[in-house]
Amino acid sequence: MNVRFLHAYGQSPEIRSWKSGALINFVITPLTTTKRLLPTLLAAVLHCGANAQVGTYSVGQTVDDFTVTDAHGNVHNLYSITAGGKHVMLDFFFVDCQPCQATQPYFNQLHEVYGCNGHDLFVLSINRGTDSNAQVDQYEATYGGSHAHGPAVAGQGGSAAVKTAFGISAYPTYCLIGPDNKLKNGDIWPVGSMQSLVHAFPAGSNILPAQCSLAGIDEIEQLTLDRLFPNPTTGTVAMDISLPRPGRVSLEVQDALGRLAYTQTPGRRGTGHFMHTLDLGALNNGHYTLRLLLDGIPSATRRLVVAH
Repeated sequence: MNVRFLHAYGQSPEIRSWKSGALINFVITPLTTTKRLLPTLLAAVLHCGANAQVGTYSVGQTVDDFTVTDAHGNVHNLYSITAGGKHVMLDFFFVDCQPCQATQPYFNQLHEVYGCNGHDLFVLSINRGTDSNAQVDQYEATYGGSHAHGPAVAGQGGSAAVKTAFGISAYPTYCLIGPDNKLKNGDIWPVGSMQSLVHAFPAGSNILPAQCSLAGIDEIEQLTLDRLFPNPTTGTVAMDISLPRPGRVSLEVQDALGRLAYTQTPGRRGTGHFMHTLDLGALNNGHYTLRLLLDGIPSATRRLVVAH
């Protein structure tokens, strides 16, 4: 049984069960109340049907424009994204939602496999509006998996207004918007793998996997992460970074299992070389991968060893 939460203010969790393609909604109540309501619940099971989790738009209806700022300070405008011919998949979540935590790695895998928002598909996580940038960053670090993480918008970035505009009450809710700004799928569920999300692509949409990289070959060749020293390191490691264009720089360190062990955001940097230092003294001894991201896109990697 696939389960997710109804967690609007003042409401009880919702259990969503899929059986023979039908959606069954239960609100958790005290045992005595549940006994009294059992005949009603059984009737609901027999007569239940599809119930899209986007509550304010129907499939085929044009959704309103919105502008949000993600937890790293990047601004995203829906109509500007779709004007580039992209489909947009939204992920509505909150950090304590266990079904959200369980499916977040699949959403980030989709982000990386389909080009890190640089090609046919743009993915964006929208918090319900109660979590801060720091909490959303920690959520991604803990539950986001080993693939390149898509942008996530916290309450500080305007997520609550988007949640309200879409009428979201169950979490997670995944939905898909087309380049024509019309809702293509208002409730992508259940989600048991990345393919669950891929299967929601409309027929003929021509959303194709793509390389998760910078836009130009020349830029890739010019971007470097060099002179990683000392390596092995007892804790402090320095590096020489060269950027082909201005952008927001962030660094991630993954352990041998692909789990995020450390992250740091030096911030926006200009074109050219700069030196940077990381303090990895809190990491356990072992082999790690250092990833350089430019504007959220993984752009260079280096292996390093921590040996205290």
